[in-house]
Order: sequence, then C-alpha cells, then structure tokens
Amino acid sequence: MIYQKHFQLPALRRGFHLITDYVLRELPELPQVRAGLLHVFIQHTSASLCLNENADPTVRHDFEQFFHRLAPENAPYFRHNSEGPDDMPAHLKAALLGSSVSIPVAQGRLALGTWQGIYLGEHREHGDRRSLVLTLLGE
Repeated sequence: MIYQKHFQLPALRRGFHLITDYVLRELPELPQVRAGLLHVFIQHTSASLCLNENADPTVRHDFEQFFHRLAPENAPYFRHNSEGPDDMPAHLKAALLGSSVSIPVAQGRLALGTWQGIYLGEHREHGDRRSLVLTLLGE
C-alpha cells in the first residue's frame, strides 16, 4: 500500500512546534498498516522538520535560542535579505535541520520513542501556512 497526502499546517510564529498530532489527524489509514514507513516532507526552504523531545517545552525554547545564535539576523556578511532580516538565517537553519523525517510504522502506530515528536522549525518571524507531503508505505 502507498498512500500520499498533501496538507497545510496553520501559520505558526517563529520557533519549534510539535506537529505530531497534526500529522496523525491526516492519516486515518495508519491503523491499517502492520509494518511500514512514514515519510514527512516540507515544501519550503525557510522551515524545517526534525524529531526530538516531545514532553518538556523548554527543549523547544532552547532549540530556538541555539539556532538564533548560530544564524543571527542582520549579520553584515549576509547578502540575501530581500524578504527581511530573517530571510537568510531561515534558509540556513532549514538547511541544517532538513526538509524531511522518516518514521517506522509498527502495528498501526508511529514507532517513535517514548519522548519523541515531530517538530516544525518555523524560522521566519511571521511564518506562513506550511505545506507538507505525507507518504505512507506499508502492508
């Protein structure tokens, strides 16, 4: 079985947001998959996806602080700033974190670790609705 779904997340402010529940709501077929793989892809260059801690919100705060220092706004060496001071830093953060995650599926559930969740890294101050492509492969 191969199932593919395109959907949009709501617009979210800059930061790291747990989106696992949004993804699960879009996959009513998931309980039918005994063994498989879910691939989640974001169709943007200024936002990212990753897996990490899903329980303590300070982890998401610390992620944001770290990446803000790693790729600061208004750095004099950035030329690409046509959409504002967060433009190039957003692209760098997205390149570092990546545009997709793959998660095993076992017995109709995502085989995430106890404390793992899917993060959207929104790297723009005023992020737009972000488009995701979910591809579920399995039997």
